[in-house]
Amino acid sequence: MFDGLTGKLGDVFERLKRRGALSESDVQAAMREVRVALLEADVALPVVKDFIAQATEKAIGKEVLRSVTPGQMVVKIVHDTLVEMLGSEPEPIDLNAPSPVPILMVGLQGSGKTTTTGKLARRLTLRDKKKVLMASLDVYRPAAQEQLRILGEQTGVATLPIVKGEQPVSIAKRAMTVGRLQGYDVVMLDTAGRLHVDEGLMAEVAAVRETVNPHEVLLVVDAMTGQDAVNVATAFKERVGVTGIVMTRVDGDARGGAALSMRGVTGCPIKLMGVGEKMDALEDFHPERIAGRILGMGDVVSLVERAAETIEKDEAEKLARKMSKGEFDLDDMASQLRQLRKMGGMGGVMGMLPGMGKMQKQMAGANLDDRMLVRQEAIITSMTKKERKDIKLLNGSRRKRIAAGSGTSVQDVNRLLKQYQDMSRMMKMMGKKGMLKGLMGAMGGGGGGMPQMPPGGLGGLGGGMGSGGPGLPGLPKLPGGKLPPGFGRR
Repeated sequence: MFDGLTGKLGDVFERLKRRGALSESDVQAAMREVRVALLEADVALPVVKDFIAQATEKAIGKEVLRSVTPGQMVVKIVHDTLVEMLGSEPEPIDLNAPSPVPILMVGLQGSGKTTTTGKLARRLTLRDKKKVLMASLDVYRPAAQEQLRILGEQTGVATLPIVKGEQPVSIAKRAMTVGRLQGYDVVMLDTAGRLHVDEGLMAEVAAVRETVNPHEVLLVVDAMTGQDAVNVATAFKERVGVTGIVMTRVDGDARGGAALSMRGVTGCPIKLMGVGEKMDALEDFHPERIAGRILGMGDVVSLVERAAETIEKDEAEKLARKMSKGEFDLDDMASQLRQLRKMGGMGGVMGMLPGMGKMQKQMAGANLDDRMLVRQEAIITSMTKKERKDIKLLNGSRRKRIAAGSGTSVQDVNRLLKQYQDMSRMMKMMGKKGMLKGLMGAMGGGGGGMPQMPPGGLGGLGGGMGSGGPGLPGLPKLPGGKLPPGFGRR
């Protein structure tokens, strides 16, 4: 969502950092460009004015202009100001209330309210170990209640039985009664929406609010609606009393201005982000991490957390033992490809690594996407079990058979085998140097803390991108053969 803004701000700061010294006029000129970038990203004008005023005041101070690295100091100031604008500290869903805790989901029709209700219920059930009941109060949209019931079956979360003809306030009362009698920890109430804010919608939501007195009122807003999302949030806050905001479709190509404006205009914290269509695609909103992504600093913490959630501990430990003995085979490589896709694919992982903004543009220009990971997995599954264990068996005729079976070319098969050999050598080296234990520990496989980087920093990760060395699976050479700083041969 923030790719456009990240690219424009990156260009501004790149020019600043190339200069050995900065004057007040340099800083003010840069801030004018930042102002234009924020306005083009659809950030509300009052928010932009406050942001530029605060950042400029700090950036033209003597300690910045006389700094050894004034350009980097300005970037830090913009980062810190951006964090303040987004809310400084993350504010998770508050469940600190007598059970059952009522959570009211509100928003316009089409914002993803029902799907978000299912995602959050699943999250509370699996991560927080809460007993959750979902109830649909939408008696207007065809099959809305049935949609929530099906989501409940998919996620393993209980839903309130549907009674035809029952009105929203009565449904809410019955849901809270069932919640109390059957020992539920949380009752989630999915209200109806409209195509726009109107009196009927507000009166109904207000009536439900007065009836159940919800502990959390979460406004679900589609990031694709742009500046109008701020107006929607303001209207709901005034009439209903919103306690938090959930941004959906954050993985889309919206300009990001709504997210940057929400906190400043409404004062309501953004608590969650919907980052995909799958039921596990819901993340906490961390202002500092989002600011880092916007400014191209990456978000390694979120990347490690995502890895810990997707990688099975037993599988990671088993793989670590095999790698340490030099037994990494093509079945293991296929497992790594699947894990990479679970973590969001190449785009999802690279977007969280520092300095990868330009690399993502190159990937887009070369039409490199996650379908390549699927093709590589297809190549491996087209091999026999013996071939996956010993690639020495793969002569020319076998490679032609594998290419035909996977719908690829012999060149694709050869490229995959070269990447496998590179990875295998790297795994043997890491096993000998004792780095695998720390690596698997950080990813959920036990062991102690964050892994130590191999010699040369992140160089070991970049070989598959065209440097010829070991690297992430599925990352071929990009146009021009250029790699970001820190990537390439050791």
